[in-house]
Amino acid sequence: MKVTIVGAGNVGATCADAMAYRRIASEIVLVDIREGFAEGKALDIMQTQTTLGFNTKVVGSTNDYSKTAGSDVVVITSGIPRKPGMTREELIGINAGIVKSVAESLLQHSPNAIFVIVSNPMDTMTYLAFKSLGLPKNRVIGMGGALDSSRFKCYLSLALEKPANDIQGMVIGGHGDTTMIPLTRLASYNGVPVSQFLSQDKLDKVAADTMVGGATLTGLLGTSAWYAPGASVCYLVDSILNDQKKMIPCSVYLEGEYGQSDICIGVPCIIGKNGVEKIVDVDLNDAEKALFAKSADAVRAMNGDLKSILG
Repeated sequence: MKVTIVGAGNVGATCADAMAYRRIASEIVLVDIREGFAEGKALDIMQTQTTLGFNTKVVGSTNDYSKTAGSDVVVITSGIPRKPGMTREELIGINAGIVKSVAESLLQHSPNAIFVIVSNPMDTMTYLAFKSLGLPKNRVIGMGGALDSSRFKCYLSLALEKPANDIQGMVIGGHGDTTMIPLTRLASYNGVPVSQFLSQDKLDKVAADTMVGGATLTGLLGTSAWYAPGASVCYLVDSILNDQKKMIPCSVYLEGEYGQSDICIGVPCIIGKNGVEKIVDVDLNDAEKALFAKSADAVRAMNGDLKSILG
């Protein structure tokens, strides 16, 4: 199985490293616009093969998309990262043109690929890719919900003082500091609702920390995070390539699901070899439905800035 990752920066390179180490693809192609940068990252990863015990081939390319031909999954991380104080929304004017061009180049060489969008603002970039490429909606997936849910479970783990892998929880809605919806009501610890262990005040704090999880790291690091985003992409791609049928919140195109249409936004999906194999209808309460509708309004407003690009 072959995976292409466009953008060999922190997120893209971490993605490639995680995929190679976990042996989920036989070949990974890293593409970047900077001369020699992707080639250097690929060679560096390849030089860990004998010490880490994997045989995945990692290839670097400076803007040569012919090397990406025949990819089963393509991941787009390219674009400028968030700077401190910058919202994901402010990135739209710069990153939209980059994502559209990259997506079209990838499709030319890999017409059957499943597209995973990471570039921010992620919901809007996923919508742009879907509208530009004309692919079935199961083949265009925004990664954000996987990352937001991993952060949610991390904060729950810290609050509970229990192992993160014993905790279930998901985040739906837009991939933004004010639009994501951590579903605290449905979160559980080994099947037991976390509300039996944490007060409402603590649950509210977990939700608030999750919503600014990306901004918190941007403030600490001076740029966007990369370990958790890279691992989240790897987790999603693994479910596609190995047909694992995992339920992962992803930004996908809706046609009436959750009361929304003509929008890409985070909802729980079954992810397998065909990409999005099913959108799972979670029974939200009235408050959660209201938050989801508000989140959709915000994402749809941001999508309005794409009119000049989509025509």
